[in-house]
Amino acid sequence: MAKTTTELLNRQKTRARRHHRVRRNVVGMPDRPRLTVFRSNKGIYAQVINDLDGKTIVSASSQEIKESGINKSQAAEKVGELLAGRAKEKKIGQVVFDRGGYLYHGRVKALADGARKGGIKF
Repeated sequence: MAKTTTELLNRQKTRARRHHRVRRNVVGMPDRPRLTVFRSNKGIYAQVINDLDGKTIVSASSQEIKESGINKSQAAEKVGELLAGRAKEKKIGQVVFDRGGYLYHGRVKALADGARKGGIKF
């Protein structure tokens, strides 16, 4: 089913509105930085950010996963595990989760579960 330009713009605006609503309450501090998620059609990207300094501490993306034959949800879980490993190297054990205006379902949930499996608490 083909989407019209208006429908796509409405979906983007709705997500942006949800994202701003979430960001009012979620702030990354040095002792507990923010884990943020961006989900595109092809991949998923995650960053751990210290909002006071405005710096990205660690990041990971599905572009780094070189396994073939896995679906997007499995790749998202691997990204979560990869990010958790990198965060552990930087001595980050706790984060606040910023779902980026996306529903906590599917790939976003898989990334969060992978990060928890890797040892990050949130």
